[in-house]
This record gives sequence, C-alpha cells and structure tokens, in this order.
Amino acid sequence: MTVAPLVPPKAQPFQWHPWVRTRELLPTSADVAAIRRQPRRDVIAGLTVATVALPLALAFGNSSGLGAGAGLTTAIIAGVLAAVFGGSNLQVSGPTGAMTVVLVPIVAQFGVTGVLVVGMMAGVLLIVLAYARAGRFMRFVPLPVIEGFTLGIAAIIALQQVPAALGTTGSGEKVVLIALDAVRHWINHPQWAPVVIAVGVAAAMLVVARIRPGLPASLLAVACVAVVVEATHLAVATIGAIPTSLSAPHVPAFTVAQLSSLLVPACAVAALAALESLLSATVADGMSVGERHDSNRELFGQGVANLIVPLFGGVPATAAIARTAVNVRAGAHSRLAAITQSLALLTVVLVASHWVADIPLAALAGVLIATTIQMVKVSSLRALLHSTRGDAVVLVVTAIATIAFDLVTAVILGLLVSGAYALSQVARSAHLEQMPLDAADHSTEEQAILDEHIVAYRLDGSLFFGAAHAFLLELSQISRVHVVVLRMSRLTTLDATGASVLADTIKGLEDRHITVLLSGINAGHHQVLDQLGVYAELAHHKHIFATTPEALAHARHHVQTHHLK
Repeated sequence: MTVAPLVPPKAQPFQWHPWVRTRELLPTSADVAAIRRQPRRDVIAGLTVATVALPLALAFGNSSGLGAGAGLTTAIIAGVLAAVFGGSNLQVSGPTGAMTVVLVPIVAQFGVTGVLVVGMMAGVLLIVLAYARAGRFMRFVPLPVIEGFTLGIAAIIALQQVPAALGTTGSGEKVVLIALDAVRHWINHPQWAPVVIAVGVAAAMLVVARIRPGLPASLLAVACVAVVVEATHLAVATIGAIPTSLSAPHVPAFTVAQLSSLLVPACAVAALAALESLLSATVADGMSVGERHDSNRELFGQGVANLIVPLFGGVPATAAIARTAVNVRAGAHSRLAAITQSLALLTVVLVASHWVADIPLAALAGVLIATTIQMVKVSSLRALLHSTRGDAVVLVVTAIATIAFDLVTAVILGLLVSGAYALSQVARSAHLEQMPLDAADHSTEEQAILDEHIVAYRLDGSLFFGAAHAFLLELSQISRVHVVVLRMSRLTTLDATGASVLADTIKGLEDRHITVLLSGINAGHHQVLDQLGVYAELAHHKHIFATTPEALAHARHHVQTHHLK
C-alpha cells in the first residue's frame, strides 16, 4: 500500500491587533492583588534593598561618566517604572555594572547628551521587542556566554576603579591602558589615603558578607568612611568627592544623521537591558516559590523605564541581579518592595543629599571592587572549564572579547563559537544504521537471497548542512543490492541542504539501477522534500510508505518480480 503525497496546510494570515497586544503588556488586577497581600513584608524588603542600592547607585552612576546623581536618578525612576510595568513581581531595576561597561565608550564618543539619547532609543527598541514577543528568544543564550561576559564585565569594572582607588587619573582608549597609566602616575606621586579607603571598604564588604550576609555591608562601610573623613578633616581634593545634582539636563535636538550614528550603541544598550533583565527575572523565579515572570511584559517595563529616565538625566537601566536577590531573600512578594526601594532613595536625596556629597570617590571605588569580586562565581567557572572543551572555549573567548572589544562583539563571538560546537555535536549524532530484515515469513534460502539484494537503513538524528555530506558519502557506497529502504521516522531535523543531498543520493543510487523506498516520513519534512523534488518523484513511482513493513513487503515483491526471474 502506498501513501499519497501530503499537501502542507496553508499558513494562516498574520493578524495584528494593537490594542489587544497593548492590553497584554499593561499592569493587571493580579498585580494590585499581590500588592495588597502582604504589604508590610514588602515595605521591609524594599527598605532593605534600599540600603544596598544606595551606594551601588552612586558608584555605578559615577563610574558611567554621568555622575553619582545620574545613578540615583536611575535607581529612583527606573525602579518605580520597571516595577509597575514589568513582568516580574520581584525585580529591582536601576544602574548596573554591565550597563556601565557599555556606557563608558558611548560617553567618550558622544558625550553626556549622546548617552541620554541612546537611552531613549534603547527604550523604544525594547518596547518594539515586547510587542514582537521577542522575550522567548532570550533563553537561547548559552550559559558559557553569560558566564564569560560576566567575568569580562567584572574585570572591566575593577580596572575602571583603579584611578579613583589610587587618587589619580589615567589616559588611553581602552580600560586596561587607563588603569596602567593611573598606576604609573601613582608610582611617581603616591597618595595613600585613597588606597587605604578603597581597600578598607572592599575588605569590609567582603568580610561582613561572609560573617553576616544579611547586613548592608556596602552602606555601613561607606558611612563609616564618610564619618572618618568628616571627623579628621581629610582634604577633599586628595580623595575626591561626588556630585549629586539631580537636575534634569537640557537635551538638544539631534539631526537624522546624528541619530543614525547612535543606532548601533542604542541596539547594544537594548540588547544588554533585555538579556540582563530576563536573566535576573529567571534567577528570581528560581529563588522563589510559585513565581513566574512574563518575559514580554518585562521587556515592555524596561523599555518604558529607559524611555523616561533620560528625561530626568538618568543613565540607561536594567534589572539588577544582586538587588533582586536581596529583595527575594528579604521576603518580598510583590512590586511594592521595588517601589518602596525607590521611595526610600528619593527620601535620602531630599533629606541627606549634602551628606551623600561628602562620600569620597575612593570609597565608591572600593564598593565596586568588592562587587566585582562577588560577581565572579569561582565554582561555576571551574565547573564550566572542566565540563566540555566547547564550553571552556566559549567562556574564555567571550571573556577576552568583552575586555578587548565590547559586550556586543563578545556576545556575538560567544554565540558563534557556541553555535559551531553545537552544530558539530548534532552532526556527529546523525548516522545510518543498517537494520535486519524480518525473516518470520520466509524460508532460510529465500531470506538469504533477499538479504543479498535488499538493505534497510534507519536515519537517526539530524540531516542538515553540517551532517548531510557525511551521510551522502556513507550511503553512496552501497553496492550489490537491488532495493534500499530508508526508514525516516527517527529523523529529527531536515533542512534544505539535507534534503538536496538526499535527492542527489537517491538519484545516484537509481542511476545504478538501485530502487529507493522511503518509509515513516515525519509530517514536518514533507514540505522541504516536496520543494526540492524528492517527494514528488518518489511518490510518482509509489515508493513512499507510511510504515517500514509496507516498504519491505514492496521491496521483496520488487526483487522477486524484476530480479529473481
């Protein structure tokens, strides 16, 4: 019995309902219900996060080149907007180290105004990604790529703090050169006060985090330094102080040509915001019970935050894994915790901004140096380096590219290398396995004759461009047979290259007067086989079968009819 060619169903026309899609991305009644559930615990969690977020916001804002005030602005405004419009009940957003690494070269090339425009453009791109439902694609980024650029980011942030930690300046186009130049200046004119402050803050944070992980070590260390500096009247010119102005800057109009030059940096900022936010949301889900974030709503929330924050002088924002983790551990259950964090930071700005302005830059450098040490998980790196050669190569390549080039280039290289290894593994999994014929209904002599003229092969794995030619080489060497049965029920993947090679192989066998029969073709493979001429030609000769027993019965009949006369 033969099987008629299947006609693939017609694709349904794409229907776009903008209001329905918008309604899916807006806050829901469930968000409000979650806020009402345990407000006291959420407020306590938010205040706890604020103690961690304050020194980090100051440090990341100052490290980005826009000033500590920009960091506070970002933590306050982005924290509220991303919490209200985002897709996670537990996320805390604001300035992050990864975003700082991306912003530094943008500040150097386009200035402060360029960064603000880039942030707004990135916000628009994130909203577009949310409408396009692109959140589901972010989960395909491999773990070695994530760990690799995290390691590279940690190294860059640490190198960026060298001038402030030494109380000097450095010059150069790359962060490594700037750090080396700062060390050279310090050797010629050593200043010990900034070094002591930076090392003391970093050491205190690391020790307290190990002994009493629940305490806000960074805030305590920075506050102690500020008190000591004030009490001893240490010269501000020696250690540097931070500006904390929160006034909104004037953003001049940009021409089309200028905006086009900012498109690539905006794409880099949007890609990082999407990746880091969705990764943070996944971590939050794993730390909680019953929480599941909406990836597209999360992109929308980050887009709204990044679209609005630059209007107030803030830097591009993303969800912060460290602050989100503190939020979950502090017992947060809803978005009220992140909103409380932002309101607490706003209170600090309104009440204690003159005290914040006295915090030495060296103290913030110490905060970030300790943060980079905590970012690097030695156990995870060791596990990846010893897992497979491919994972190790991807991790190392991504980390080095992050330091040598930029984050976008590093991620692209990491994905390319990871993809190459994945394709090689899939290609190795594709193979042909000769299957024995069923001898139940045939005598020994007849089965011996049939075994010499009929061969059945099962195709396992993926037949695509990476494995197709090896398949062709193996199958084309078949000889001394009259009929070849190809069992395709276990073929998981078939692309155009694989189908084309299969067509060439079948034609080559039939040119040698070897009949080819196919059995068990998956429904998803009919279209590609039909488009490349494999399906129609074999169906015309009635050489396509639903099951292997039907194909073998036809093969035996064919041999007895045409070759055993």
